Amino acid sequence: MADRLIRITTALAVVAVAAVAAVISYRHAYELVHSHGESGPTARLVPFTVDGLIWAASMVILDASRQKHPAPPLAKWSLAVGIVATVGANVAHGASHGPIGAIVSAWPALALVGSFELLMTLTRAAARSDLAQDEQRTEPERPRTEVEQTPEEAVLEEYRASLEGPGRPLSQRYLAEKHGIDRRRVKQIITGVEQPTAP
Repeated sequence: MADRLIRITTALAVVAVAAVAAVISYRHAYELVHSHGESGPTARLVPFTVDGLIWAASMVILDASRQKHPAPPLAKWSLAVGIVATVGANVAHGASHGPIGAIVSAWPALALVGSFELLMTLTRAAARSDLAQDEQRTEPERPRTEVEQTPEEAVLEEYRASLEGPGRPLSQRYLAEKHGIDRRRVKQIITGVEQPTAP
């Protein structure tokens, strides 16, 4: 229950940070595209292509991880290019205000990418946990290679065998110590076993 609560609250925090960062990062990218000659739908849609590329690449990598396959190289390259593009656009937006302005402007993009990757990490961890639980539930019972005896059955079998052999039957004390059973319990187990008749 505690693990699930941690995952849920962390996911909510990550989503909240990502949403705020996405809005700010989009605004920076839109203003940059608009100030460089694009307007109308083009200026509004270009920023979506950058974040959309990051989303698509991350989903492909996540799917490969869940299927236990290596991530496709194209997905890795697309993710890297998307991150560079979104951070670069935000840095360029704030560059006119000097190094500090560039850093401040780049922060929402970094927060967006970081939050998104944290969310993917949570998803991968939850998937691995669910898969492990499913495997435990569906794991077939291993066949027994030999019949398991209870200590009581072992006492009875050994005592009966000693009756058929030469010499005296095994003592209750010996059987109790060997099988870790109370001596009175040993007496109850062997009571009623027919003693061999003398010739």
